Amino acid sequence: MDTSLSAWAVAGFSGSIAVSTGGATDCLAAYGSADDRTPNSIDTTFSIGSITKAFTAATVYHLADDGKLKLDDMAGDLLPELKGPVRAATVHQLLLHTSGLKGTHGNDTQPMSEKEALKAIGKLELAAQPGKKYLYSNAGYTLLALIVERVSGSGYRDYLKSEILPLPDGRTAGGFWNGQPAAPGPRAVGYRDDGTADDAGEFSGPYWAVEGNGGLAMTTAELATWTHALFTGKIVSAASTRAIATPGRDIGEGRSEAPGWVAYDTSLYGEPLLATAGGGGDIGHNAVVVWLPRRQRVIAMASNKPKISAEELLQAVGPAMVAGKPLPVPRAQASKADLDAVVGTYQLGAGGSLTATVRDDRLAITAVGADAVAAIFPPPAGVPGSQLRAHEEMVGKLLAGETQEGRKERAAFEKQIGPMGKVTFLGSIAHGGEIRTYVSVLSSGKPVLGWFALNEEGGVEAAEVPTKEHPTLQFLPSGDNRYHPDDPTGVRPDVSVGFAKDRMTVNGPNGATTSAQRVG
Repeated sequence: MDTSLSAWAVAGFSGSIAVSTGGATDCLAAYGSADDRTPNSIDTTFSIGSITKAFTAATVYHLADDGKLKLDDMAGDLLPELKGPVRAATVHQLLLHTSGLKGTHGNDTQPMSEKEALKAIGKLELAAQPGKKYLYSNAGYTLLALIVERVSGSGYRDYLKSEILPLPDGRTAGGFWNGQPAAPGPRAVGYRDDGTADDAGEFSGPYWAVEGNGGLAMTTAELATWTHALFTGKIVSAASTRAIATPGRDIGEGRSEAPGWVAYDTSLYGEPLLATAGGGGDIGHNAVVVWLPRRQRVIAMASNKPKISAEELLQAVGPAMVAGKPLPVPRAQASKADLDAVVGTYQLGAGGSLTATVRDDRLAITAVGADAVAAIFPPPAGVPGSQLRAHEEMVGKLLAGETQEGRKERAAFEKQIGPMGKVTFLGSIAHGGEIRTYVSVLSSGKPVLGWFALNEEGGVEAAEVPTKEHPTLQFLPSGDNRYHPDDPTGVRPDVSVGFAKDRMTVNGPNGATTSAQRVG
């Protein structure tokens, strides 16, 4: 396994991996670097982002075991001061993302008190009556944390510390990335898609914008140990363990929502499993954990650099790891080429441009304009162009302030940056399971670049405004002056580019060809 995983590290994976069967460790390894000086180790701590929801769900069931709440209790009964239509949502509906909440109540690093969070969530609109529709909601899990805060008698963080994070062997599974109780040990610096690094947990809070839906951090060994403990009845009662592991709301493609987890049928790995993943908010981490009940096997991975994320590595090696077969290695690296010879800006006929530069001994092509984005980032199979256009229409309504969420975004933009003027759409890409629409917003005479990722009801799932650069994809030479995406896992766009004299030719799926003339 180490030979294969070391090859993935050479190809760009930076992070940690833990695999166990029946509670006994099969693999514990680390690769890459935690920062610009320190290697990752098996003791390196990573933010686990939305995997925190699994811990919040376990906390709710622990309180139910103690008779402090019932799953059919309504949020408004447990929190009498909560206003708005979400009062009618039950605890179980919040756990399964069927409360109807469609918006966000705050950004991860937005200082927000308990009182402010209650008020913000109470003001959110519902996409449907509680129980009628599945819609993933960070706000719903923060509402669960508020319920824990109220009914536990000790508070959300203190209850996790005393009842949920302790492991059977006496250790504790990490802690919080920001604030107390803090996750101990050395921390990996998270690097974003644009190469910038984030902090290592200096946000001073209060934390109720992310509480319950994110915020935890730990090593992959701790995550694997906690997962085994959860599903073998050592965190909550046997009945609650079965309830957490039972597939709930069907969400399609062989998946069902379970409390804090997603249950998969046999189509993914040949046997049923539960999994959950987190992106670590804006700190550049990615983590994923899988529970395979037939063999009590856990696979936990975390990464701190975007070249090969933990989820992408799991997608590449997970099936072989589960089946006990030799792990695949990355795609073969490319041949040598004179990258400097093709550096320049290439103009498309519809007005967009493609700029070729050299980064880390690779050819980086930046797409500016909707036609350029469409050429370099064609939608993958299963994502029709109509879905991209529908997403852009929702972003248009958002930025025009036609929705509650949009009015909040406009207010936040004007508070942080300045007046919001004309919005120019720069194209949409399918990225990491979400759709991002890039825009340029004129403010005080200057363009501000940003992107938004919305759910199907127009709620903001992720956004970055301002963002550092236009969509950019790195390429490696294939020979004969052609280049293919630097994509060891095979998840990047199905494109290639070629150069002849002063022209760049982009070849996409289904024979699509785009040509651009060099202008600088």
